[in-house]
Amino acid sequence: MTSTDERAARIQLAACYRIFAMLGWTELIYNHITVRLADGADGSKQFLINPFGLHYSEVTASNLVKIDLQGRVLDGSAHPVNPAGFTVHAAIHDGLPGAHCVMHTHTDSGMAVACVEGGLQQSNFYSAQLHGRVAYHDFEGITVHADEGPRLLRSIGDKPAVILRNHGLLAWGRTLPQTFAVLWTLQRACDIQRATLSMGTGLMISDAVARGCARDALQFHSPETGGQDMFDALVRQVDRIDPGYRD
Repeated sequence: MTSTDERAARIQLAACYRIFAMLGWTELIYNHITVRLADGADGSKQFLINPFGLHYSEVTASNLVKIDLQGRVLDGSAHPVNPAGFTVHAAIHDGLPGAHCVMHTHTDSGMAVACVEGGLQQSNFYSAQLHGRVAYHDFEGITVHADEGPRLLRSIGDKPAVILRNHGLLAWGRTLPQTFAVLWTLQRACDIQRATLSMGTGLMISDAVARGCARDALQFHSPETGGQDMFDALVRQVDRIDPGYRD
């Protein structure tokens, strides 16, 4: 039987998948958003992940798959799980106590910034808000090998916004809306950088000003409510398009 808390987590996560689809943050059937659930009766860590083979626009609360840190299906789902999904996400959920939610994308702008030597420039409104919050992890190939996990965790440290070099973007946080706020800001920073560099050299922002921007960024202020308003607004849009994700 699904608990009330798990049911709420399933609905929120399914809504997030539909939001990503609406925003165009999809890669056919690939990439993942995961949410950690309460530990199992035996103390095992459990989380929800998308069923491999479905587009984000097809994800619903009921077809999300509950797995453990080894990728074993715990809810009897007939859907497979992508090994590249649970390998990275399991390492973060297991190794970072505050990682309730983990999001990963392969957007054009995100991958472009991940593929340039300098990475994210401190040259726009959004990247300034992420001052001191961005980590980098070197590319090691397709993320199916568990031994990469400890190296990934060392690269991340305590920084919630992660640029996986040559690969894409990742964010993690204590709540799903907070994680979304971090990823949205990182994505916007990459979008603007890509547009800026198409016209010329970016105008750098000083560390002093960027520190102030990071301090004043409202969507990050509360670990409990950060990003909630923006996420709720997008859920309302998704509900108007197709509320069937709640099923």
